[in-house]
Amino acid sequence: MNQNVNDKTAFIAIVGRPNVGKSSILNRLLGQKIAIVSSKPQTTRNRITGVLTEGEYQLVFFDTPGMHKPKNTLGKYMVRSVNESVGGVDCCLLVVEADREPGQTELDLIDKFKALGMPAILAINKIDTLREKEALMKQILAYSALYDFEAVVPVSAQDGNGMNELLDELKAQAGEGGHFFDEDTLTDQPERVIVAELIREKILRLCDKEIPHGTAVLIERMKTRDNGVLDIEATIYCERETHKRIIIGKNGAMLKKISTYARQDIERFFDCKVFLQTWVKVKEEWRNRAQLMRNFGYDERNFD
Repeated sequence: MNQNVNDKTAFIAIVGRPNVGKSSILNRLLGQKIAIVSSKPQTTRNRITGVLTEGEYQLVFFDTPGMHKPKNTLGKYMVRSVNESVGGVDCCLLVVEADREPGQTELDLIDKFKALGMPAILAINKIDTLREKEALMKQILAYSALYDFEAVVPVSAQDGNGMNELLDELKAQAGEGGHFFDEDTLTDQPERVIVAELIREKILRLCDKEIPHGTAVLIERMKTRDNGVLDIEATIYCERETHKRIIIGKNGAMLKKISTYARQDIERFFDCKVFLQTWVKVKEEWRNRAQLMRNFGYDERNFD
């Protein structure tokens, strides 16, 4: 920990319903992908800690799973992860989608802010999709009537519009007392977790909608050769034999595509050549089996 008391730090939880762009905002703020992004909801399963240090300011972000009604043990785990995050930070960043009225998810989160006296900033994302600015003003008024937000910032994680203004508002939440991470720290996530998430992102993007949320990725081996090439062996777990066949694809075409796209992202992240081998195995009902979820890296503190 940096002990310069003039430096300022804020711990910030990014919260909201699924698929509003929380991970995209985090990646845009950091300038690099550490949280996976998909058009499918409930992409993020674990809290992903991202660290941004600019001069005297250090912002430590928790990108939480989208709030939703849990249907299995994994879903309950994700909701607990959000509740734990909201209670242990300096500020919450509530992300909502442009031109969408407050729903039960937002109302529940705002109730938590009120109960905790939590400073919160509202980011209205996807403003690049708006056709009329009048709708944005109505949305700002509706949310402002619900809670005394520190700031309301319209943004687009897609094109970067409003992100500098959002960053300034987040910095205003930082308090003196030193930094908790070295200046060059980007995330506290283990390398194996990052690699597994990058692979899972490609499954989310490329496979049918009923398959991705029943998949988990376990990194079996990561080792760097003497010539600098990073060898990675990964196993993709799914819940059904039919899903396994789809992930592998005809003559292995889908698995090859998943592996190729994942390898390219991994190479960009680690700035080295990567040799990636992937296998697919079936573990029925793993999302309802806590021991298997522990094996896949989920924090046991959030289980029943």
